[in-house]
Amino acid sequence: MIKAKIQELLQTSFDPSFLEVIDESHKHIGHAGASQGGHYQVIITAQAFEGKKLLESHRMIYQALEPVKSAIHALAIKINQSSGR
Repeated sequence: MIKAKIQELLQTSFDPSFLEVIDESHKHIGHAGASQGGHYQVIITAQAFEGKKLLESHRMIYQALEPVKSAIHALAIKINQSSGR
């Protein structure tokens, strides 16, 4: 459910040409803090990140995910700048 919401929020915010959200929570069972939220990986390609520094792009993603931040314990982000195609 959270994975789908993450996908929906990022799709709406950035209209990406590529978006993959991977739930990696199963890899962290028993990990301290794992019960306080899921572990996710986001791979995204969008023109919104063109010319942005990595930190700025990450902040944009965190801002977009604000509505579900309490359900996320860890988030790995891989941003690909759009080739403009």
